Amino acid sequence: MSVSRVAIIGLGLLGGSVGLAIRERLPECETTGFDCDPLVRERARERGLVESVCETAQDAVRDAELVILCVPVGAMAAAAADLAPALADGAIVSDVGSSKKTVGETLRAVLPQAIVIPAHPVAGTERSGPDAGFASLFHNRWCILTPDQDVPEEAIGRLSDFWTALGAKVEIMDAAHHDLVLAVTSHIPHLIAFTIVGTASDLEEVTRSEVIKYSAGGFRDFTRIAASDPTMWRDVFLSNRDAVLETLGRFSEDLTAMQRAVRSGDGETLFRLFERTRAIRRSIVEQGQDDARPDFGRADH
Repeated sequence: MSVSRVAIIGLGLLGGSVGLAIRERLPECETTGFDCDPLVRERARERGLVESVCETAQDAVRDAELVILCVPVGAMAAAAADLAPALADGAIVSDVGSSKKTVGETLRAVLPQAIVIPAHPVAGTERSGPDAGFASLFHNRWCILTPDQDVPEEAIGRLSDFWTALGAKVEIMDAAHHDLVLAVTSHIPHLIAFTIVGTASDLEEVTRSEVIKYSAGGFRDFTRIAASDPTMWRDVFLSNRDAVLETLGRFSEDLTAMQRAVRSGDGETLFRLFERTRAIRRSIVEQGQDDARPDFGRADH
């Protein structure tokens, strides 16, 4: 077994899913957990998200071989400082955040006695809280590890084996490169979704009831993304500011070019772009990262 004692700090969608996945796929692994919200702790006990829900973070991490911080990236420093006095020397400390460079710097500064290996399971839903987690969340999804060069290979192997056991496919990546890749594939799409849904609700000529009533597939899918946890995404954009701004600048240039093509009636430019993006969609489906069935495999309503 890669690790035998795991502490999960934060028992929402991702933390709860980690706990449930361990129970299902690593039943011999002992799990403890903590959440700063007492109502979340109580619900976590009711659902059995971990074997033991503790009343303090220090109680949860005592004797843990692996600590996984499942808190918003903006809360990472405070959460790490809270548990630091009880953390065993040489314990592996990881996380599930969507930005990695600032998280790694923060955890290494606050927890110098730990082996810090930031991680990002590229999985999730728009739901949040202790009722949102489920054991199969990570199945066939990527989990990206971004260790520093001085991290022991043995520790990287143990964490990699852990995520593999939970059903994920593991990739090792430089933290700054991860942040740029995720700015393109996740952060900017979320920023666009938040913006377009807000724009639609603010249009004076279109009532909010009409926006809801006549939502076609495209806008409906934007609203699903825009329903994601606001605290988490606020922190992601601020912690990955440089990569987000770099990618947003490129997107703004491309959007301006699209605007010119529409205004001038340049159908050839539009068609070339749509043909290229259609090919990207096919590649995503071929790699098993989405469903090719009509309406994204949703059940008919």
